[in-house]
Amino acid sequence: MGKVLVLYDSRTGNTKLMAEYVAEGARLVESAEVRLRHISEADGQDLLWADGVAVGSPTHMGQPSWQMKKWWDECGVWGQADGRLGVAFSSEGGHAGGAMMTCLSLLLILMNFGILVLGVTDYAYYCYTLHYGATTVRQPRVEGDIAACRELGRRLALAVRAGHINLREDHETGPAMHTEKPADWS
Repeated sequence: MGKVLVLYDSRTGNTKLMAEYVAEGARLVESAEVRLRHISEADGQDLLWADGVAVGSPTHMGQPSWQMKKWWDECGVWGQADGRLGVAFSSEGGHAGGAMMTCLSLLLILMNFGILVLGVTDYAYYCYTLHYGATTVRQPRVEGDIAACRELGRRLALAVRAGHINLREDHETGPAMHTEKPADWS
């Protein structure tokens, strides 16, 4: 069984609707257990519970919301999420509004937490790719937008079902810290 966390922020409800479709897609995979959480309801334990995480944020000036960034800054589990899988999604106010940049920023956050990012090479729908995540202009209204969100969740759940990767024996204790300066360091 794979556990998927769909973690999102949403100001107007557009990204929330995307998150619901992503969760719906993950639930299409047999034995997937899915938690859908707004960042105000989630904490670091939700992340540690999950084998995979789909992170969504509205796009603000080509970046995730400050609230989403703050959540990651303060969740308190940095260095404990190694080996989980992650994907991103974002809504933007208009075409070329920066949603792809927001997805890339979210993927960078995931990588900093040791979460392995998953690229999806298949087309989710005609002209809808998911290489960096699912994006929509405002809320997902057309069939392609909805299909992209669902496929992102489905592919994450399939990857999670294939197996969680524990990259460190000391996973519970946090990252290895080498703080002493080597003797030959000048």
